[in-house]
Amino acid sequence: MDTLSIVIPVYNEHKTLREIIRRVIAVETGLKREIVLVDDGSTDGTRELYEPIQQEYPDERIVVQLQPKNMGKGAAVRRGFELASGDILLIQDADLEYDPADYPQLLRPILAGRADVVYGSRFIGSEAHRVHLFWHMMGNRMLTTLSNMMTNLNLTDMETCYKVFRKEVVDSMKLVSNSFTIEPELTARVAKGRWRVYEVGISYAGRDYAEGKKITWRDGVAALWAIFRFRFL
Repeated sequence: MDTLSIVIPVYNEHKTLREIIRRVIAVETGLKREIVLVDDGSTDGTRELYEPIQQEYPDERIVVQLQPKNMGKGAAVRRGFELASGDILLIQDADLEYDPADYPQLLRPILAGRADVVYGSRFIGSEAHRVHLFWHMMGNRMLTTLSNMMTNLNLTDMETCYKVFRKEVVDSMKLVSNSFTIEPELTARVAKGRWRVYEVGISYAGRDYAEGKKITWRDGVAALWAIFRFRFL
């Protein structure tokens, strides 16, 4: 039986960490499971939750990595990939914007042998989506369009958290991003590897900045540069 490694970068998610772990464990995928938590220098008390979570779920394989300081989402994802031992790797944010109940449809193309990589799109499908932050959505679509032009893919949501990979895909990539530029970098390297990419619709309950959303316009500018960087350099 294949093993699913769920890689969760965590930064200051004291309010949501227990709930996202509960939701991850509640999903039945038919696969063995491991959860890889990479804490990116949290300072809000999140780090005190890991031992109680491991004690609460003694039958689950829960790997915890404490980064020495805040190094960025990309650094946390890269470290999580290094620690993951599964045949399939899935990125899950620690907030509650993305619902683990979507795992079955995310995994289906890979388990059917049709895909090497699956993206979960917030902009297609019939699942529920919170309505807010128009300019954030427009920025995402602009970056996705530019990424598609550079990679010759036809994604609708390059910046999505939900990206699922066969282990061979991750092993083939030498990732370098430390920040949110991990998203365009992953996409560029997947395209260069000519892997089979599928996209499925997912639900989305986006937060606003008062609720703890971390990505800003500066990250959008960095992503714009990264799209060209990973295409030409």
